[in-house]
Amino acid sequence: MTQKPNLRIPGPTPVPQDVLDAVAGPMVNHRGREFAALVKRVAERLKDFYQTGQDVLTLTCSGTGGLEAAVVSTLSPGDKVLAVTIGSFGERFASIAETYGARVSPLAYEWGQAARAEDVRRAIEDEPDIKAVLVTHNETSTGVTNPLEEIARVVRKADKLLLVDAVSSLGAIPLCMDDWGLDAVVTGSQKGWMVPPGLAFVALSDRGWKAYETAKMPRFYLDLGRHRDSLAKGQTPWTPALSIFFGLDVALERMTDEGMEAIFARHARIGRYTREGVKALGLELFCQDERYASDTVTAVKCPEGVEVSALRTLMEDEYNVVLAGGQGKLSGKIFRIGHLGLVEEDDIRQALDALARALPKAGYTPSMAR
Repeated sequence: MTQKPNLRIPGPTPVPQDVLDAVAGPMVNHRGREFAALVKRVAERLKDFYQTGQDVLTLTCSGTGGLEAAVVSTLSPGDKVLAVTIGSFGERFASIAETYGARVSPLAYEWGQAARAEDVRRAIEDEPDIKAVLVTHNETSTGVTNPLEEIARVVRKADKLLLVDAVSSLGAIPLCMDDWGLDAVVTGSQKGWMVPPGLAFVALSDRGWKAYETAKMPRFYLDLGRHRDSLAKGQTPWTPALSIFFGLDVALERMTDEGMEAIFARHARIGRYTREGVKALGLELFCQDERYASDTVTAVKCPEGVEVSALRTLMEDEYNVVLAGGQGKLSGKIFRIGHLGLVEEDDIRQALDALARALPKAGYTPSMAR
């Protein structure tokens, strides 16, 4: 049997065997009692990880679909939104809003930087007609985590909606939806949840649901009101990805057994371990201020004389380690090491050992000096 690769990309992440076994289970009636119990059980467990009393809705789509659902269910064409962007996924969030007719005012940072709450405050003061702020909690493309709690405090004080892309953060690093005052929070199954791609999770605050009542953007499949009404009946409005639901049920049980604080501590520990290992190889982090370095993915500047594509191919073909490349304008400039979900130190140790052997073959001799 071929050895499973050491999948070190920030999603899809490795899936535990018991989750894979559950995914392979037989179909059930998606309008029947068995699935109704499953949907409600999953929804309750998700609330614990969201740290919210609100319903957490499960949509059959990717995380991007969840972001689109948050936008169309809270906003109207012509609404002005402040889009805080520090990388590729922040720009995607802004593009979704713009596509549906929102007037997007960008607060864009150099990639590799984190957003600053004070900048958000000033931007809102300069444009008081802003209705909502869009922010990515953890920017996968750059390996940077925004100070979301600080940003949320500013947005709350200004009485604006706050829509959050938590696709690569929730379930792995701290996020407190209710305590921080977040109005829409979106994540996806293939990240910290250790489940195959195919599901997005979305929760709205009371303010978010109030905005839903007046939102006028076109919506049908991604109408969160339909999903809320269906959840009350133990259903989904449209045919769900049953297999992924089965896997999610098992994954959430695993996560509940480990405990939320233990999960956060594990990701923080492994994030530090990854960054220290990268620097020990003489490489440079892409994140400009390590206080904001992500604990779910590490972006590394590719050293001069090394081609990212060649290094990644070498890592996969000779060492069975799969790294991610850069996205958009970072293509060919960085590589990324994912460390979220099903990950332990040994997975990263193997990846770093392979990187130490592969770099000289790719044309670079790393400095081991600390």
